[in-house]
Amino acid sequence: MLEPREPKYQWGQQVTAATDLFNDGSHPEVPENELIVAAGTAGEVVQIGHHEEANIPVYIVEFGASEGRGGRVVGCLEEELAAT
Repeated sequence: MLEPREPKYQWGQQVTAATDLFNDGSHPEVPENELIVAAGTAGEVVQIGHHEEANIPVYIVEFGASEGRGGRVVGCLEEELAAT
């Protein structure tokens, strides 16, 4: 069994979407293939999970809460995020 890869980002860390994030079918409130979060949108890491098969961290990020819109929670990979 491989040791889980250490996450690059931490709980509570402020991040931005590095790319436009589209629904891959896993977000129930948005039609498939529709834009969920635009690149550059600020968010906060609210949880960190782990994809066992790929041995990579998966970040649960709440985007848009700081803009007063009520945030949208999205699962993201490291390459989809940038530190602020």
